[in-house]
Amino acid sequence: MSQVTPFVERVRESLRAQLIATATDLLTDRGFRGMRMADVAAATGVSRQTVHNEFGTKEALVNAVAAQTVAEFLQGVAQRFMDAPDVESGISAAVRHTLTHAAENRLVNAIITGADAEDLLPLLTTKGRPVLLPAVDLLSQLWRVRMPWLPDSEIELLAETGMRLTVSHLLTPTGTVDEAVATITALMRRLIPEAPR
Repeated sequence: MSQVTPFVERVRESLRAQLIATATDLLTDRGFRGMRMADVAAATGVSRQTVHNEFGTKEALVNAVAAQTVAEFLQGVAQRFMDAPDVESGISAAVRHTLTHAAENRLVNAIITGADAEDLLPLLTTKGRPVLLPAVDLLSQLWRVRMPWLPDSEIELLAETGMRLTVSHLLTPTGTVDEAVATITALMRRLIPEAPR
């Protein structure tokens, strides 16, 4: 029996991944209002009840899509920050990744540009806590290792400030990616206190 359970779990994880991928495509093309659970089911080749059994509601499915999209972004941010030789270049690399990956990610691009998925914009603004909080948590963990002299509360404030600045440039760009990266990096450099001597 113990050998069957891992197989069943793998099948369920595979189905869940397929449903999320299908929902991502449909959200990109149709937005929240245009995506129906029945369409997700049909495109995946399962019953509508299967989709409901897995996620419960359309909102829960959209939240799963958002969580996966955020996880992909954060994985790239973490890798670039850890590969950087110092905090400043880590911030620069992480901001650049966020801004360029957002332009390349079909769903995020549709949200930002308002093309087909304009009703998803609240996921990055008024209902953006599921995006903001994991990002701030990750940045705080990464920065804590590089800046052990700062108290946790200050690191969290810096991480949130950097994230909010990046999202602001993402939603309302006023120049090129290079200019945004330079602006955010310069401001964050001024906000981060020097290490004690």
